[in-house]
Amino acid sequence: MGGVPIRPRRAGIAVAALTALLVSGCSGTPERPDPSPSPAATSAAPSTSAATPAAADPAARAAALVATLSDEDLVGQVLMPYAYGDSATKVSPGSAAGNQALAGVDTPAQMIAKYRLGGLILVGFSADDPTKGNQETTNVDNPKQVHELTGGLREAAGRLAAGPAPFLIGTDQEYGVVTRVTDGVTLLPSALAAGAAGDPKLTENAWRAAGTELAAMGINVDFAPVADVLATRSKVIGSRSYGSDPKIAAAQVGGAVRGLQASGVAATLKHFPGHGHSADDSHQDLPVLTQSAEALRTGAWPPFTAGIDAGAMAVMSAHLDVRAVDPGTPATFSHKLLTDVLRGQLGFKGVVITDGMNMPPAKRWAPGEAAVRALNAGNDLILMTPNVGQAFDGLLAALRGGSLPRTRLVEAVTRVLTMKFRLADAPAAQMSTLNSPAHRAAAEALAAGAVTVLRGECGKAVRGPVTVTSSGGRDGTRAALTAALTAAGVAVKPSGGTVVHLVGYGDGADDLRADAAVTVAMDTPYVLAGAASPTLLATYSSSRASMTALAAVLAGKARPGGRSPVAVSGLPATTCGT
Repeated sequence: MGGVPIRPRRAGIAVAALTALLVSGCSGTPERPDPSPSPAATSAAPSTSAATPAAADPAARAAALVATLSDEDLVGQVLMPYAYGDSATKVSPGSAAGNQALAGVDTPAQMIAKYRLGGLILVGFSADDPTKGNQETTNVDNPKQVHELTGGLREAAGRLAAGPAPFLIGTDQEYGVVTRVTDGVTLLPSALAAGAAGDPKLTENAWRAAGTELAAMGINVDFAPVADVLATRSKVIGSRSYGSDPKIAAAQVGGAVRGLQASGVAATLKHFPGHGHSADDSHQDLPVLTQSAEALRTGAWPPFTAGIDAGAMAVMSAHLDVRAVDPGTPATFSHKLLTDVLRGQLGFKGVVITDGMNMPPAKRWAPGEAAVRALNAGNDLILMTPNVGQAFDGLLAALRGGSLPRTRLVEAVTRVLTMKFRLADAPAAQMSTLNSPAHRAAAEALAAGAVTVLRGECGKAVRGPVTVTSSGGRDGTRAALTAALTAAGVAVKPSGGTVVHLVGYGDGADDLRADAAVTVAMDTPYVLAGAASPTLLATYSSSRASMTALAAVLAGKARPGGRSPVAVSGLPATTCGT
């Protein structure tokens, strides 16, 4: 390593050149609100007569801290890997082996210390999860365990040179099919359900409740909301999207961002420049977007712009080949898309986070080279590298060798620390708020607004007694609907009743039931085009709140006011005339 200094260099000169840029925003871009928590959260910051405006300003605090950091500290702050184990310091032999392979350490706390990490993502998967391909392990079980884990991670990070800025702990809590923490928390209906309800205020209220619970568990970054417009029948995006209409999706995304960040949790718009414009899955290969730049500007980017206008702190770049802008280069590694378009045209000033770097399109390069390419393209955080040590070493060598400009790394770290300081003073709720009646009411209001009748009389009660059936593997959902119907006064029996048949994620024509009086789609409603039932309903979600809302409609106690946010062949958006 000839020419590489042995003693860590400091970032002071680069900071001086960047401080004015980052404090005042990116010059030459449209004005956007600074990504920050709500005024209520901001007003909770401590204030003393000794505090100066510069000391209180997150960007100034970030710039001052960056100036003290060594090369190794700078590199660590742009890494946000996953780790094995449900505790920061005590893990099973299997988890220790996983961490050794990933980072040459035994525990998550050791990983933080060794690589001076800026953050960690909590991972997990379920049977209906379209993202399970890059979920190598799971370290979420229940809220108490998550709270203890995040506390241990923060304790480890507090010993770092960057310790004054709070550690970033993120997860994919989208609700619907991608939900990491599922037990003991308020579960919102899916994004597509919110699109069907069509009321951004309901969405904002529900996401404020969700954000409060995430913050109580110690999670301060949510990789949500999904801002992708469902322009294709993408199975990997599907009900994770707010729908196929860019304007409707934009309004919903704005509501979700405002609600989430009002609770002191950073929102992440994903997957830029628009995963819903390809039906292919980036967890398997590199999807290609063939639309023109103008078609993307009008059809894919309005929800991202709405989220930016709402103050979203982060945007996730996607592994997508956008032929009209930078053909052959995944967007994650495209300077044209991330710097010229996202920052230059859309005016985004916050943190750009890669999609999982353990996904096939990112693994065409070794972890170190991939991390350098991603930083140079304009990303600020490297998410889920397949090898932490190699990514760290590759970034450090590139920094000292000149292929990663120091100004680019300092810019990225300053953005990351600015976001951290913006989150620092947001008050976290107590664990007792989890799954509270007020939070459940917010989720139930959104779910109730979503129920859609696509065939049959609007609001007509089902003739009882009822028999609830479903495609395979949905025992819990059937039980939830059975309980909700019983509470609504509808008799339910195991067989011989009026059949209400449930279909969900991944189901097709073979999962339909010809003798069902009512068929209900609990994910994307496309499958209903082939259903013979005289009554077709959609909840777009199998959450308990959605089953409660469905039961009220089946009992004739609630009017199904939703409109399908995607077109279903041969069926109207609703038969309710609204």
